[in-house]
Formats: sequence, C-alpha cells, structure tokens
Amino acid sequence: MTAAAPRSPSVTQLGTRLGTGLAMLAALLSPAAAQADDLDALSLADQTPQTEVEQQSWQFFTEGMLGYINRKEGQSDIHPSRISLDLSVDYRFNAQWRGVLANRLDLNRVDLKDGQGSQHEQINTLKEAYLSWQIQPDWLLDAGRINQRNGMAYAYNPSDFFKAGALRSVVSIAPASLRENRLGSAMLRTQYLWEGGSLSALYAPRVGDGIGDGTSNIAQGADSGSFALDLASSNPADRWQLAWSQRWFDGFSPQLILFKEAGSAPRLGLNASWLASDALSLYAEYSGARSRSLAQKARQIGGDERFYSRLSSGATYTFPVNLSLTLEYQYNQAALDKTGWQALGQQGAAYGRYRSLATREQDNPTRHNLFMLASWNNALMRNLDLSLMLRRDLVDHSTLHWLEARYHFKCADLALQWQSQQGSAISQYGAAAERNSVQALIKYYF
Repeated sequence: MTAAAPRSPSVTQLGTRLGTGLAMLAALLSPAAAQADDLDALSLADQTPQTEVEQQSWQFFTEGMLGYINRKEGQSDIHPSRISLDLSVDYRFNAQWRGVLANRLDLNRVDLKDGQGSQHEQINTLKEAYLSWQIQPDWLLDAGRINQRNGMAYAYNPSDFFKAGALRSVVSIAPASLRENRLGSAMLRTQYLWEGGSLSALYAPRVGDGIGDGTSNIAQGADSGSFALDLASSNPADRWQLAWSQRWFDGFSPQLILFKEAGSAPRLGLNASWLASDALSLYAEYSGARSRSLAQKARQIGGDERFYSRLSSGATYTFPVNLSLTLEYQYNQAALDKTGWQALGQQGAAYGRYRSLATREQDNPTRHNLFMLASWNNALMRNLDLSLMLRRDLVDHSTLHWLEARYHFKCADLALQWQSQQGSAISQYGAAAERNSVQALIKYYF
C-alpha cells in the first residue's frame, strides 16, 4: 500500500549524484570557457561544434552519460551510465572516388539498487561503410553498407522502408538520433541528377540467414554479438527501390518512391513539402501497400491481405526569437483501433508479441498518434538550446514527455534530459517499466 513512499530519498540521491557529475563535467570544460574573455573568442564559442568539424573529412566525438530511472512500484530503480565513441569519415580520394564510414560503439553499464550488482553491455553499430563513384558530374554509383533514409516527416516515417530491424542500440528517443544511429543495409545504389530533380535506384540483397516475411521484415538468425555486422537484420530479404523527385516550383519538390521486397506486394511512398512562407512549412509523408495487419503478423498467421495506408503530416512554424514549433499527426491503418487495442491488452503474451513487433519495425502500435516538438535556440542565453518533445497516443490517451537543455561550448556539449511516461498499465506509454528518467550528458568533439 505504501510502496511508493521510498521514492523521495532516491530523488535526493539523484540530485546529489547528478550535481556531482555535472560539476565534474563542467570542470573538464573550463579551458574552453576561459577562452571567452574577449569578443573574438566569444564569437568562436557561438559556433556549434558541428560547424567546425564539417570542414574536415572526419568527425570523432565521445559521449558520457550518467542517469537515473525511476521504475514502477515493485521494481527497483536503476542507475544507467554509458560511454560512446562515434566516428564518421567522408574522404574524397580524387575527383571521382570517395569513401564513407560511420561507426558507433556504446559501452553501457547499469547499477542496480541495494547492492544487487551491475550489468555491462557493449554494442557496436556499423552504420555505414561504402564507396562512391562519380561516373559523371550528374551520375553517381554507391556500393556497400548505406543508411538509406526515406521520408521528410519528423517522428513517424511511413516511407522509410529500411528502418525495420535497423536499431541495435537506442541511446536517445529523439527522432533524429533514431534515424542516424542505426544499421545501414548492404546495397548497390545509383543516382542520376538534373536541374531541380533526381532519379535513384537501389538493390539490397538478402545476406546471411535473414528471412523477411514480405511485409513485417522480421529477421531470423539476427546476430546480437557486441561487434556483429548483423547483416541478417539489415538485409533479411531481397529488396529494391526506385525514387523520383522533381521541383515543380520554388518551395515545392515532391518525391515518389516505389519499393519491393521479396514475397510482398509493391509499396508506394509519397513525400511532399511546401514552404508556405518564410516562417511556415507544411509537409506530408504517405505509404500504401497490400499486406497483412500488424496484429496478423504478430500472431504469425495468414489471412487475407488488404490495402493499408500510413500517413504522417504536419507543419513547422519558426518564430522571430529562434523558436520553432512542429506539430505532426500520424495515422497507421494497419495498427489496432481503440476496441482492438483494449482487447489485446488483456491477452498477456499476445500483447507482448504485438508490442515487440511494432518496436522492431519502428511502427505505431495504435491507429492515431500526435507528435509535438518545440526547439528554442539561444534560449535565455547564448549557446543554450531548449527542446521539448511530446508524443500523445490518441487511442489510449497515454503520453510521453521529453525535455532537454543543451549548452554548446567550443568543442563540447553539456546536456540534461528528462523523460516521463504516463498512462494506464496497458497503454502505449503507460505500459513501460520506466516512469521517469533523468540523464546528464557530455559530448566532446575532437
């Protein structure tokens, strides 16, 4: 009856732990801060680390994290920590050839409460490794592991057909991080460019023991080893894609995608954005195909296929004070409606399988969802960015909140993140074991 009472001491310990950690991290940054004694140095400090390293052929950073996770009653709170090493190389050998490499290593540790010990995990993600040949000024050919990112929506990308099974290590729920820190697929890709448009074609073969089921893209025999290439997950079946884009007029460049996976019907993808004004941009992303529903695939049963549509549409408005607000509506016809979702929540194992499939495919488990992102650059003071993200399930009314404060030094970022999930025990966000979490991070650029 009083299981929640001991939470207050944990929060106090958290404040002490994070306060100490932040003090130590800030001390490491004092040389960079000391350089801001005159206006010239202050101007340099105002430049983000990304601006400086983009001028190089490589970028390397390390990131450290200290965290605290408050879990549901009956489950002990935990203290995760992480060190990450991230390397990106884009090297041009000559006018025609360039090589691209992107790799991330996450060293994770979780300390359990009450002296229950700790858990360690190492996960390496080879995001990209490919060669690019510029056959002609307007004709390119790429071969290797490529992170093919389709779609222009922020948080839900129906036309991103290569996202399923691509996540090995989730270090942040921020949509940009999920799209960046994932496995690329082994493929051959060519692209032809002309003024205002492009046409691309790619082929990604089945590699290893991966077996795609046509539409669910589930891989069997996925390799979870720390340094595995995990080709069974990234290349579970033979796949090809054609993409065409053309600028119709200033501010409007739609894209048409045709995707095919062995054993499945072709999938259609559409992307369009419109710069309505200097401050307002509108976008929409759509995909449609004949397939089984998510529930049928989770139960691994047959059944009649039907045409399902997925849609993500939204708008971004930028205010004069460097504040941008994005609102996005997400629709997944292949997911469960309110009646089906409530019924599944009472089925235990079937509910777990359905959630696992949706997570693996990075698909919404319910039919209607809402996403909001507010980003304020140079908020309150120079170099301080504030971000607020909200995900709302419109079917079960559960909510996820995420807040970040990030300060940019000359060669480093210091950030504090808070996340909270609310909802009923069988809702999309309320079912998670974690109630609230806090993370302190430092990212140092070399």
